Amino acid sequence: MKRIIISILLPIIICSCNTAEEQKETIKNPYLTYQKYEPKPTDLIISRAEYKDKLYGFWLGQCIANWTGLITEMDKIGNIGEIKTGAFYTREDWGKKDLPSIWGQGVPSDLSETIDFVLRKKGEVWGADDDTDIEYIYQHLMYTKQKSILFPEDIKEGWLKHIQKEEENYLWVSNQKAFDLMHEGILPPETSNPEINEHYDMIDAQLTTEIFGFFAPARMDVAQKLAYLPIRTTARKEAAQISEFYVNMYSLASLVDQKISQKEKVLWMANEARQQMKQESYVTKMYDFVKAEYLKGTKWEDVRDALYEKYQVNQEDGYHITSKELYCNGCFAAGINYAASLVSLFYGEGDLKETIKIGTLAGWDSDNPTATWGGMIGFMIGKSGVEEAFGTDLSDQFDIHRTRQNFPLDSTDNFNNMSEIGVFIVDRVVQEEMKGGIDLENDLWYIPTRN
Repeated sequence: MKRIIISILLPIIICSCNTAEEQKETIKNPYLTYQKYEPKPTDLIISRAEYKDKLYGFWLGQCIANWTGLITEMDKIGNIGEIKTGAFYTREDWGKKDLPSIWGQGVPSDLSETIDFVLRKKGEVWGADDDTDIEYIYQHLMYTKQKSILFPEDIKEGWLKHIQKEEENYLWVSNQKAFDLMHEGILPPETSNPEINEHYDMIDAQLTTEIFGFFAPARMDVAQKLAYLPIRTTARKEAAQISEFYVNMYSLASLVDQKISQKEKVLWMANEARQQMKQESYVTKMYDFVKAEYLKGTKWEDVRDALYEKYQVNQEDGYHITSKELYCNGCFAAGINYAASLVSLFYGEGDLKETIKIGTLAGWDSDNPTATWGGMIGFMIGKSGVEEAFGTDLSDQFDIHRTRQNFPLDSTDNFNNMSEIGVFIVDRVVQEEMKGGIDLENDLWYIPTRN
């Protein structure tokens, strides 16, 4: 595959390294001084080349899930308040006519007349969306600024440079409010302060920060350090806890036993991430409810309907969004969309297509949770695994300028280049934050289980 080099990004160079078997090419970041490292017996060893392929799978899987979920975004949000959308979708609706969203004015999605996978073949281009473009910004900032930890000024500078102020700027609720506050000179994490950002408990951070888990493979503690400020650029309280759960899931994808089944992997990862939650939080109680119903064999549609009754109608476990009388009854809220995401996570059982299907049909802001799990499973199975799932070669072209601006591109970016930059970021994190090592000759990371 031809590599497209971004002209004014930090350059990518290729290191020819001799091994006992053959000479191979290893990508190397010329702006990082690779230090000598003595591996420890307890170090986790990860192939950089395989990780690059997994990051490619992440971007590809996330785009498929994002654009498929957009077909049904806000089609079904329940019947509380002025907006009533009727009965939720079920598995029987897959492949059938898409119904209008709450803002569709009677018109279904222009992506597809039916509820089905959205794919971009070779020669076509994936468009950026809010599920991918802020993560792209954060990756760009970490690479160009040669930092593992972004400072408040870095985030503000990046948002103001790469997000246009005028509509359509593809920002909503807390992202938009944080952006407005940045224009007033306010820095993160103050931009999510509930006293000045009334949308702090919306979904925004869930779809913009999961990638930090991939920047810290197998190390949830480091992943949380990297993600702490980006999460709190737009989220506080339970919304921040939910985002931390997703970050942990992404990090754990590198720690899970690779010999077990996809279903077993997802369940193990979820259980490990669950251990990090606050016991008294509605976040934990939502998780426990969905998992218990899954283990009992309850149909996923019935669990989704029960979540609606339990949390939006009855406002149990301290989830009080309905009492706030928000537009569309808080259909963008962190909590209910997180709960819906757990349905597709458990019932999808690690299968990419099944997880995307359930997430697309689950309701509310259906593209966002779906993109999260599509990206995670795409990472787990890599580029070839994603393409095998859909039985075709898919486009690697990504148009960041659909939604964002001022990137040094003459045309589109591509997943190969994006995944290489991700590897360079992990190089720095492994060396500087984990105190591990990079073996360029064998193209490996040595990751200490703890510093």
